[in-house]
Amino acid sequence: MSPEFVAGFFIEALKTAMLLAAPCLVFGLVAGVLVSIFQAATQINEMTLVFIPKMLAVGISILIFFPWMLQVIIDFTQNVFINIPTYIR
Repeated sequence: MSPEFVAGFFIEALKTAMLLAAPCLVFGLVAGVLVSIFQAATQINEMTLVFIPKMLAVGISILIFFPWMLQVIIDFTQNVFINIPTYIR
């Protein structure tokens, strides 16, 4: 295994991880911004008010994007298993 191969494999794994995390993070971000705007408009300064909408948004995003996320991770894993003989050399 050359250093270039290890670096390339690591970058591909990081890309896959970011791709899988992106929908949950975006939904959580949008929920947090909307709740923050609501809090600023109504002058409610409760710190714990943000957590439940964020958890619901992330849960909904997982329900929506789970088939796609599963396909992405299956494709990555199949690619790794198929290329094991070339990785060994």
